[in-house]
Amino acid sequence: MLMLPIYLSIRQLSFVLTLVAGFCDTVTFIAANEVFSAHVTGNFIVLAYDLVYHTETNAWMKLLTFPVFFLAVVTGRWIDQKTPSRYGLLRLEGFLLIGSGLQAYMTQQSANLVWLLPLIPLQIVFAMGLQNTFGKLYSQETFGPTTVMTGNVTQAALDSIDLLIRMDSAAKRESLNKQLVVILGFLLGCLLGALAAQWQGLGVVVFPGLLLLGLLHPKPKDSTS
Repeated sequence: MLMLPIYLSIRQLSFVLTLVAGFCDTVTFIAANEVFSAHVTGNFIVLAYDLVYHTETNAWMKLLTFPVFFLAVVTGRWIDQKTPSRYGLLRLEGFLLIGSGLQAYMTQQSANLVWLLPLIPLQIVFAMGLQNTFGKLYSQETFGPTTVMTGNVTQAALDSIDLLIRMDSAAKRESLNKQLVVILGFLLGCLLGALAAQWQGLGVVVFPGLLLLGLLHPKPKDSTS
């Protein structure tokens, strides 16, 4: 019997992507010399701190996250134009995360592969750049940005105030509920990423990669959510 692929709902996809971003961002910060892979602008702050207090020996890594992220967005835009699948960028992200994790495990087994270590965080940054690109090109697929929570927290605060002192409506409650999905997803990802990075280091990024490939079936661009 032919089984049709089951696509994630907007709520489910929003939760999965924020969990993946929170997980990867925390893992690279802990296991890759405090590099933010999803919230790359945070690297400006860490870089400035390290330079002022002379605590960083590889500042170039944080500087490289910006051109790598930019390249990921440009590449993602080009790939999206060539693929018929709406989830093509996210599946590529999954492959990149799995490959990065496997490389990290390989470097633990062989001293000859230690040269790969600086490249792995940049590959993860590239993967997160693809997720950011997906979020911009298909904003209707999620409840909000999935890699940076500032805007979502702001909207949640505004909705909370409106519900408390101005207006109590179904629309406001639904908006707040949507923001809580992405915020809690990101928070859970951060917590899991911290525990996993302490357990096995950078190689644990294979898990969000497997999650993306396991859940996201190719979705035609002309399909509705």
